[in-house]
Amino acid sequence: MNFKEMLTNIARAIVDEPDAVNVIETVDGDDIELVLTVAESDTGMVIGRGGRIAKAIRQLMKAAANTCGKHVTVEIK
Repeated sequence: MNFKEMLTNIARAIVDEPDAVNVIETVDGDDIELVLTVAESDTGMVIGRGGRIAKAIRQLMKAAANTCGKHVTVEIK
């Protein structure tokens, strides 16, 4: 499963400037770290009120990773 592509597609669906979405993937065995960067004006849309959208994105990525026996962390910058 391509977690980088999955996170990119989710973020592009949320933001106003989809071309500014960038995901950097770091793989260390079964641990995958994804760093999501978006346009500064879209940061609030990705984080959401009280961090609800960011939490939902992280939960979705963790659920997908569990099906493959991986551990995914998502950082939003």
